[in-house]
Amino acid sequence: MQQEKEYNEQTEARNEQPYVKSTKPVLGITAGDINGIGLEVILKALSHRRILNQCVPVIYASSKAVSYHKNIVQLDDLTFVGQRSAERLAHDKINVVNVWNDNVNITLGKPTDIGGTFAQQSLEAAVSDLKSGLIDALVTAPIHKKSMQLAGFEHVGHTEYITQEFNAADSLMLLAADRLRVGLATAHMPLKDVSNSITKEQLISKLRIFSEALRIDFGFERPNIAVLGLNPHAGEEGMLGDEEEKVIRPAIVECKKNGMMAYGPFPADGFFGSGQFNKFDGILAMYHDQGLIPFKALTFGSGVNYTAGLPIIRTSPDHGTAFDLAGKNEADSSSFLHAMFMALDVHRNRKEYNELKRNAVRKVEVEMEAEEGN
Repeated sequence: MQQEKEYNEQTEARNEQPYVKSTKPVLGITAGDINGIGLEVILKALSHRRILNQCVPVIYASSKAVSYHKNIVQLDDLTFVGQRSAERLAHDKINVVNVWNDNVNITLGKPTDIGGTFAQQSLEAAVSDLKSGLIDALVTAPIHKKSMQLAGFEHVGHTEYITQEFNAADSLMLLAADRLRVGLATAHMPLKDVSNSITKEQLISKLRIFSEALRIDFGFERPNIAVLGLNPHAGEEGMLGDEEEKVIRPAIVECKKNGMMAYGPFPADGFFGSGQFNKFDGILAMYHDQGLIPFKALTFGSGVNYTAGLPIIRTSPDHGTAFDLAGKNEADSSSFLHAMFMALDVHRNRKEYNELKRNAVRKVEVEMEAEEGN
């Protein structure tokens, strides 16, 4: 606590000097549910010194809540600087923006309205700073749907909330690891509603978002995407369902006409069982568990949840609040660490892509000016 007090005093002194924004990207991090493992995996991930070399991390929580979880993980040499806002940050330290200053009753391992309330406050503050450009990318710690519901949160999850906040017409929940990237045509909905929710237009939108994300955010020059069927054996030519022939295949054909490299529909079981997934840059699954069960079986601990199709960058670990592990100092921070590095990679890829695009436009303008001069 003495070290944190000293850092806070140093911060007050810095606030009297002109502030210069860091040349490193500023990475916003939400606290998630304070009764879960969110802050534990955040602090463990931030203990890797490579992080501070590559970005300026900003946790949206409270110094008291962070200190509470810091005592659990026993990282005595990990220090942070409390801040009133993200307008002035320490470039070489972990920053904690104090979204709340209340003495919070942390009930480890239990979904409560308090856990949901402060998870929502953390998320709203981070999204506000993302909109205003104070942070360059966002990594969200896990929330618990029951806690959020108790707190009055009106959205199914992060993806839906952030998509609405940035007025995006559509987005894609995309799970990504080094060798596997799985997008979901439908995400958080009951299985009984999936068939009626899948339309040709909706699949075309998801495939367009997927293809652009693979090209711009992940660096695949001409990404090829496999599309899974909805029914067993991809419908068996209509004998086990007709969504493949009436909806999925026509959407694939339309995407091919528009220059996308989309293939399928493939039977999901054989596709993963035979290793055929290794031949594709991306895979579009029709519903949540169809995509996430094989993804987590193959990549658990290194997978990242990425929201594609937005003007901003948002990643998250591929696990939940893990209430059964809360407070035991047993949570693995690998996925959260991967989520932070992926956010930084996408930020760099977008920056390079936009620079190339600007140079190409400028080249065309110069050539047109030269032609007019002749």
